[in-house]
Amino acid sequence: MLRLLQIDASARPGRSGTDPHGSHTRRLTARFVERWQQHRQGDAILRRDVGLAPPAPVDADWVRAAFTRPDARTGAMQARLAESDRLTAELLAADLVIFGAPMYNFGMPAPLKAWIDNIVRVGVTFGFDRSRGDTPYWPMLPAGKRAVIMTARGDLGYGPGGVQAHNDLVVPGLAAPLRYIGLNMVEVVAIEGDEFGGDRLAAAIAAAETEADRLVDSLTAAADAAR
Repeated sequence: MLRLLQIDASARPGRSGTDPHGSHTRRLTARFVERWQQHRQGDAILRRDVGLAPPAPVDADWVRAAFTRPDARTGAMQARLAESDRLTAELLAADLVIFGAPMYNFGMPAPLKAWIDNIVRVGVTFGFDRSRGDTPYWPMLPAGKRAVIMTARGDLGYGPGGVQAHNDLVVPGLAAPLRYIGLNMVEVVAIEGDEFGGDRLAAAIAAAETEADRLVDSLTAAADAAR
C-alpha cells in the first residue's frame, strides 16, 4: 500500500468545470487522485486543505521552540509545535505528495508557504551540525518519496524556456525547500492562460488533464511493478 498526501492551497473552494468560479488546481488534484484510486484502490489518501484551513505562520515562539532540544521544551513550546508535528508526520508518512499550487502574484499562496515553513524542521526533516564546516545541513526525509506540483497561471509562457519562466516563483519556490529536506523527484503539471479564457484556456486545461492522466498511469504502473 502506498500513501498519498493531497495538499490543496487554492483560496477557491470548488473545482473549475464543476463549480462556479472553481479552482483549476483543485480540478487537477481531484482528477489525479480519483484516477489513482481507479488503478490502486487499496492505497491510502490523506487530504490536507491549507487553502481553506491555513496553518499558523511561523513566529518567534515557533522558532524558539523548534530550536530547543525536544527534551528541554516546555509545555507551551510543545503546544506551539503541535500543528507542525502533525504536518511533518503527514509528510514523513507519505510516499507521494500532490500539491495544488496556484500562482498568486507570481508566487505560491501564503497558506502553502506557511505549510512549507512548518515542515522544514531542524532535527526532523533536515539535520544541522556546525562541526561539518561549510556543509552543516543535510536532508532527513527517507529516500524514494515523490511530489507532483499541479499549478495554474493566468498568463502564458511560465514553463521552462518560456518568456515568463523567470517570473515563476511557484515551482522553484516549492521544489527548492522540498529538495532541501530530501524530496528530489518532482513532476509538474500546469494550466496557463486563465485570464485569456475561451478556446485557449480550454486547450490548456485539456492538455494538463491529459498530462495528469499520463503521469498517474506511469506512476501506478511503476508502483505495481515494484510489488
